Amino acid sequence: MNETALSREEIEQLVANIVHSKIHAAIEEFIKRNDQRAKELSLIERIVRVEEELRALREIEIARFEAAEKRFESLQREMNAKFESLQREMNARFEALQKEMNTRFEALQKEMNARFEAVDKRFEAMEKRLTFIQWFIGIGFSLLTLIVALYRVYPPR
Repeated sequence: MNETALSREEIEQLVANIVHSKIHAAIEEFIKRNDQRAKELSLIERIVRVEEELRALREIEIARFEAAEKRFESLQREMNAKFESLQREMNARFEALQKEMNTRFEALQKEMNARFEAVDKRFEAMEKRLTFIQWFIGIGFSLLTLIVALYRVYPPR
């Protein structure tokens, strides 16, 4: 019986070693798979969190862009209003300046017309004087010629 007992102990030892090595290998394999799954789950969880964060950031950016667009539209309306006001003011000033220039031009035109009329009157007066002088000289020469002719025809005795 001793042999059987030994062999039985050996068998038990052998079975224990085999079971231990198989269980140990199975546990290691189980741990490796579960670690791998845990890592995969952890990565999937991280990816989900990153996607949610990106979605939240996208919504924040969209809200910011909409707010900026509203500010730009408001600024554009304000600038348009200021530009139109400035345009109206400039048009009014231009019209006033144009009226003033027209008034000055008309006054200058009247003054120049008056000066031209005065020059025309002076020219006419000068022409009349020249005509008078021309007639006076002509009559004077005629009289002199007549006197000289009479003096020749009737010499003094």
